[in-house]
This record gives sequence, structure tokens and C-alpha cells, in this order.
Amino acid sequence: MRKIISYAILGLFTLLLACERDEGDSRVVIPDFNYPQTVVFNPSLSSYRIFTGNPASLVPDSSFQLLELNASLYSDYSSKQRLVSIPEGTEISKQADGALSFPDGSILVKTFYYWNDARDTSLGKRIIESRLLIKERNTWNAASYLWDSTQTEAYLRLDGHDLPISWVNASGQNRSTMYHVPNENECIACHQSNDKMSPLGPKLRNLNRQVERNGSSLNQIQHLQNLGLLSNFDLSEVSEIIDYNDPSQSLSSRGRSYLEMNCAHCHNPSGWDPAARQDLDFRYSTPFAQSGIGAEKDRISDLLRSGEMPFIGTTLRHEEGLSLMINYLNSL
Repeated sequence: MRKIISYAILGLFTLLLACERDEGDSRVVIPDFNYPQTVVFNPSLSSYRIFTGNPASLVPDSSFQLLELNASLYSDYSSKQRLVSIPEGTEISKQADGALSFPDGSILVKTFYYWNDARDTSLGKRIIESRLLIKERNTWNAASYLWDSTQTEAYLRLDGHDLPISWVNASGQNRSTMYHVPNENECIACHQSNDKMSPLGPKLRNLNRQVERNGSSLNQIQHLQNLGLLSNFDLSEVSEIIDYNDPSQSLSSRGRSYLEMNCAHCHNPSGWDPAARQDLDFRYSTPFAQSGIGAEKDRISDLLRSGEMPFIGTTLRHEEGLSLMINYLNSL
């Protein structure tokens, strides 16, 4: 009975999504969440002094630190740079569930760009947008900044925007899409947890990796602790999510990692309500028997194949991710 009800809810939700789509548009209409805002965003990105020198070089100011993830959200094959800044004299602390607690005044920056030709990065890149999460009064606030054609400035854009993008990928193929910069409510749809905004990527298990800093290789969490940005705790307490692109890892781990990074922000008990009510929990830490994946594998496969999911943040189907997920679901 539980399986039948769950299928019915999934089917209804998919139907609702399809009914809300504009003709020729693959995105769903997101409701107005009316979340409280505690930050008035500046009109230009440069006012935050995130980058030093030529902005197009994306060299972070000394007050911002680079963050690298084991696994990342697919976003139409774009490349991303992630940065964090916290007020002097504060630190990020570890929570019991492996999440991070950021102090007020924290800024997370994610900049999206495409190499003109991924086979030769010396040919430059086109920077599309920088998304900011700023925490004030214990509340996260989100905004997108659209870079101009000179690649020297980006301007606040809360209402969303579409623009044509073309590039050459690592295989020498010419690719193009109508890139979508999200509006404020689209940001909230994915970033909400228990009806509050929350960061998605920078969790401890996703930061637990080796990185190159100042010519040395070291654990990224240890590096952040060395800088005084992160509270001290034993690294053995931290689990690790694997890179779903790594073929040397097990298929089951790669499949769960993909679901964690591309689906679990909505499909978990604390996510956006329509997804949270579907009896699915795609978080990497959730035991398989409690995830709903096995019972709903056929429906999940259908939604991925049809392009219905994920429905925010993509205009191009992730062919490699789809292949991985079909192989994983077929193995269950």
C-alpha cells in the first residue's frame, strides 16, 4: 500500500510540474516563498571586494578562501569556483550531523563560467554569474550577480535571466544552450531546509579531501583549521562522499553520491515540501533501506530519462550523469 501511495504522489507531482511549464520551457514555476530577508544586497559585485586584480582572472582577495568539493551539482556543464569569507575573530563550527554552522557575516560565493575551448584553457573563459549567500541575524540570504560583457563587473539580478552560451568541450564538440540565471525564489526552492535557507555544497563530508595550497598537498579541512576558519576536531570523526565521476569507485557509491548532490537538496524530509512529502530521502548518509530508492527505482529512472528531474538549474540533460544513474538503478 505504501508503495502505491508513493507512486501516486510522485505521479501527481510530475503532472503538476508538467502543467506549470510554459510551452517550450523546461523549467517549473516556483511559488513565492516570502522568506524573511536580513540583507540588502549591493547593486554591484565589486563592492564586496571578492577578487583582486583583473576580476576576470577570478583571483580571490586574501579575505576569501577557496573551497573544493569531492562531488558537485551538475549545472549545464559549467565550471565553478567556490569561495568563503567569515568575519575576523570568528570561526565555522562542526555540527553533530556533519553540517557546518557559519557565523553571522559569512559570505559564500559560487562563480559559474565556461572555458571558450576546454581543450586549451589559455584561450580564456566566459564568466556568467556569481551567486552569493550572506548570513546575517542567523538567516541566509541569496542573490545572483550577472557578469557584463567586459568581464570586469557583475550586477545584481534577482528576477532571473536567460542568455545564450556557446563553448567547445574537452572532446572538441561545439556546445550551446540558453543559460538560466535563477531568480530569488528558485534559489530558495533548492536551498531551503526546515523552511530556512541553507548552504548545500560545503558540508564536511564534501570538503574532506586533499587539496593543493601554497605548493603543498594537505587535507582541506585541516587547512581550514590551520587558518583558524574552522573549529578544531578530530578528522577521523568526518566521513567522506566520493566523486561520482570517478570510475574506480563502486557503482552504488557513485549512484548515491550523484543523488546526494543533484537531488537530495529537495528530496529529503527537511526539503521543499512537495518533494519532502514523497517518501524519498536521497541523502548520502541515509541507509539504503530508508531512502526509498529501491522501491521507486523505476519511477526515478523514468523521471531522469524524461528530463522532468532535476527541474531547476539545468537546460541540458547531463548525459554522463544519466548513464551513471541508469546503470546504478538497473543494478538494484
